[in-house]
Amino acid sequence: MEKEPLLMLPGPVPMPERVRYAMMRQAINHRSAEFGAVYADCVRVLKTVFGTNNDLFVISGSGTAGMEAAVANFGRDKEIACLVNGKFGERLFKISQRYGKAHEIGSPWGTPLDLAALETQLEAGAGIVTLVHNETSAGIKNPAQEVGRLARKYDALFVMDGITSIGGDLVEADKWDVDVAIVGSQKCLAAPAGLAAISVSPRAWDRLVKNPPYYLDLAAYRKSAAGKPMETPYTPAVPLFLALQEACLIVEEEGIANRIARHQKMARAMRAAANAWGLSLFPHLDAKHEYSTTVTAFSYPEGIKDDEMRAAVKKLGIIIAGGQDHLKGKIFRIGSMGAVSAPEILATLAATQYALKKLGYAVKGDGVQAAAEVLG
Repeated sequence: MEKEPLLMLPGPVPMPERVRYAMMRQAINHRSAEFGAVYADCVRVLKTVFGTNNDLFVISGSGTAGMEAAVANFGRDKEIACLVNGKFGERLFKISQRYGKAHEIGSPWGTPLDLAALETQLEAGAGIVTLVHNETSAGIKNPAQEVGRLARKYDALFVMDGITSIGGDLVEADKWDVDVAIVGSQKCLAAPAGLAAISVSPRAWDRLVKNPPYYLDLAAYRKSAAGKPMETPYTPAVPLFLALQEACLIVEEEGIANRIARHQKMARAMRAAANAWGLSLFPHLDAKHEYSTTVTAFSYPEGIKDDEMRAAVKKLGIIIAGGQDHLKGKIFRIGSMGAVSAPEILATLAATQYALKKLGYAVKGDGVQAAAEVLG
């Protein structure tokens, strides 16, 4: 019997059996009290995970749909300052170009953001700031709290992509002055892909555009969610909502503080392995930036080819990620998010260590042992 591969990617991630089974049940009426209770359950838990008391909705669409909803409902025809130091910051910038006057505040992927340039843009009248909190393309975590402070100083709205941090790392949307926050279902929540959750502050509602998109009209989501039973304005992906509810209940049972601590420990184990192997981590940090808690980006040593490396790991039943765009062949990435813990981390690191040795890299030490000491 062929076993399923272990996905150790920065999403999608392995789904608990409870979550998978939830999708197998018979369809239910999405205008029923039963569905309304499912939706309400998701929102209740997600508000805790987001660190918010603001309105929160679930959209049938990927995290990118959540990004577009944020920009389209609040940024149309406005000056938008887009912080970019990776692929998904670029995506928010490209979305912003379609709706408003977008200004890219770019840094090379995996390097610190230019917050001085952001302040200059805010002084010049930018009304919205976009940020990717956890940039998985480069393995760097950006200073959301500092960005929120600057946005509030200049009375700008702060849109934060928390797609790969919410549910796996500390996120305090309200304390950080985040006006619109977004998460994707298939990342730290360990649910199937295809849903995005988005929170909206009272300040953001006051600046809602007059010509929002049709399907992603957040005012329509607010109106439907206020009804009894709680509903979505358009037909939702019901099986995915059922799975998300189960994933949220698992989060609640673990406790968000425990879940964050588990993710942080897994990230420390990854970094301990890299140090033992003598490998450099890709991001370049300063005092305000950190390594990602949910994915670790390793720089390839000279002579190791990406396709051979990941193929060797895959032969052992584990799938890890390479670099994207201009980072292809330069880095590999291992996700540490969702429902995984020590067994999956150690298996992945053992397979990676084997592959590095097989391809001729002289590892300096035992990365598996170093990680086990962190996880133990």
